[in-house]
Amino acid sequence: PLTSQELKSRQFWRCVLAELAGTLILVSVILGASFPSQEKAPCLLQPALAAGLSAVSLVHCFGDISGAQVNPAVTLAFLCTRKLDFLRCISYLLAQCLGAMLGSGLLYLVLPVNSTGGHMVNRINHAGNAGQALGMEIFSTFQLVFTIFAVEDHRRREVGEPGSLAIGFSLVAGILAAGNISSGSLNPARSLGPAILTGIWEHHWVFWIGPVLGAVLAGVSYEFFF
Repeated sequence: PLTSQELKSRQFWRCVLAELAGTLILVSVILGASFPSQEKAPCLLQPALAAGLSAVSLVHCFGDISGAQVNPAVTLAFLCTRKLDFLRCISYLLAQCLGAMLGSGLLYLVLPVNSTGGHMVNRINHAGNAGQALGMEIFSTFQLVFTIFAVEDHRRREVGEPGSLAIGFSLVAGILAAGNISSGSLNPARSLGPAILTGIWEHHWVFWIGPVLGAVLAGVSYEFFF
């Protein structure tokens, strides 16, 4: 458990700041890559690659500080598998949500306002429904977090494996798989920031319950079965 002395330490607040900065960067990159060109939305591959490449760099930047979780679903999976104590978990969650809001606000200020609102928010495809979107968010986040746990396990056993690349590829795959149905959020903070700025909350619960449930299932599955 996190002690009061550790709570006041510089190391703890470096970890919190790393989660804030990492989430800010990730959300900014994804939203920037999702910006439409000449009134036409970019293909799904563009934000997916941006997210994956950003994740690779963030693991190298902040992995040794806070683990570069930059995703509330991942943080909650670590809590449920006892890899993270409760106070540190809450601190990371608040930092991630704040970072996402700051990242969204930055893009909202920089990009043309009349075009940004509709493309910043995760939406469910009109041809699908909330249940289908929820299922895809669960599945896509499951495979992402399962990969993260496997990478962490390899690192503990000092297995020579390019962990950051595996995580980046998994994130790209998850967004591509779910993108046409649920916009491929896989990260509640990424959905929260734009929703707060634009006031668009339609089916927002899908982008919390889906990733969190998928992440927790992945963490528990890896820890207890694999």
